[in-house]
Amino acid sequence: MSLEFLITAFIVVASPGTGAIFTIATGLTRGARSSIIAAFGCTLGIVPHLAAAIGGLAVVLHTSALVFQLFKYAGVAYLIYMAWNTLQEQGALSVDPTSAGPGGRRIIPQAILINLLNPKLSIFFLAFLPQFVPQDAADGLVTMLL
Repeated sequence: MSLEFLITAFIVVASPGTGAIFTIATGLTRGARSSIIAAFGCTLGIVPHLAAAIGGLAVVLHTSALVFQLFKYAGVAYLIYMAWNTLQEQGALSVDPTSAGPGGRRIIPQAILINLLNPKLSIFFLAFLPQFVPQDAADGLVTMLL
C-alpha cells in the first residue's frame, strides 16, 4: 500500500460522516445497545459500496454519466429526506436510554440506507479507491480487496 493511500484513507475515516453521527446520536438517545445496532447497520451499508467497487461498478459509473447522476441524486434525495425529518422533530434532545425508541428492526434498515446512499462513501469507493489500483496490476481484484 502506498503512503498516499494510507494518508488519504486516514483523512476520510477521521472525518465523521452521516453514519458516525447517526450511531452517536442513537447511542445518546437510546443507549449503548442501540448504538451498537446502529454501527452494525452502518457497516452493512458500506458492504454494497465495497462490492460494487470490487465488481467494477466504478467503470460503469465512469462511462455512463446518466447512471452516475441517478445514483448521486438518489443519495441527495435521501439526505434531504433525513434533514426534513430532523427539522420536523419537536422538543429538546432526550437522553434517556430507557425510553422506548425504535428497536433494532427499525434502526438497522435506517443505518443501512444512511451509508448506502451516503455520497461521501460513493465517492470514496467508486471514484477515489480505484485510482490506487495500478493499471498494470496482475490481479486488480486482489489489490482492491487489500
